[in-house]
Amino acid sequence: MDGKDDISNVIREKKAARVTWVGFFTNLILSAAKIIAGIWGRSSAMIADGIHSLSDFITDFIVIIFIKISSKNEDSDHPYGHGKFETFATMLISFALFVVAIGICYSGSIKIYEVLNGEIIERPTYLALAMAAVSIIVKEGLYWYTITIGRNIDSPAVIANGWHHRSDAFSSIGTLIGISGAMFLGERWRVLDPITSLVVGIFIFGVAYKLARPSIQELLEMSLPEEVEQNIAEKIQQTPGVIAFHHLRTRKNGNTFIIDMHIKVDPDSSIVKAHDIATQVEESLKTTFGKRTQVNIHIEPYLQKN
Repeated sequence: MDGKDDISNVIREKKAARVTWVGFFTNLILSAAKIIAGIWGRSSAMIADGIHSLSDFITDFIVIIFIKISSKNEDSDHPYGHGKFETFATMLISFALFVVAIGICYSGSIKIYEVLNGEIIERPTYLALAMAAVSIIVKEGLYWYTITIGRNIDSPAVIANGWHHRSDAFSSIGTLIGISGAMFLGERWRVLDPITSLVVGIFIFGVAYKLARPSIQELLEMSLPEEVEQNIAEKIQQTPGVIAFHHLRTRKNGNTFIIDMHIKVDPDSSIVKAHDIATQVEESLKTTFGKRTQVNIHIEPYLQKN
């Protein structure tokens, strides 16, 4: 890795840490405020929303720790780099969301069951309503701030954390609707509050699945998407001197692509010429997919019977 890559890696780590620390302290304050507002404001939906924000606070820790590890250069134990630590962090965030979703769905279902069996829910207060509105504004702002930085530095873990903020904003919208219905539509409609918490839990479950699937696929060494492999094939075929190629294998390590292949060249080419052709293929792929792309090329002579 050259000096430029080292510098960009340091900048990437600093940006990821900064945006995550902002989210960390915001979630610390917001989760405490929402839980207190839920208790004092007599809203189970707001308490569930506060627990969701608390899970954001916890996953911020995960991102801070694993981004630092994933930014390390290759070493003897990790010759392909530490990118999968970031993928692992994304998976942990999704699993945390699964746990939160299950907890919220369970508590909401219990509350609905109790209402159906005659329990009367207390009317939520304006404190809970106001806190839901504040949460929507704050969490949506955090989403855009985090997702912009995450895309800028190409960090799956930071992007996943951004979606965690967005899921909290959406849950607060549901909470706002549920609390409003419970407050203004009369006693029989107060069941909207726990129903809303149940819907929020289901939504969070969906977000968790969308985050978990690609991270698990990457950890299981799944190939890059078909359109990416087609792009790789085009770059190989466009390289002067490459007559054919085969055994293309691809995978992802954090935000880095790893590409293996066999290329066929003129059997009368010198070793130097064949090496130059392989170097051109490598440089073309790195120009397209980033300087950190790892390309492994096996050179073979092109024979008609092949």
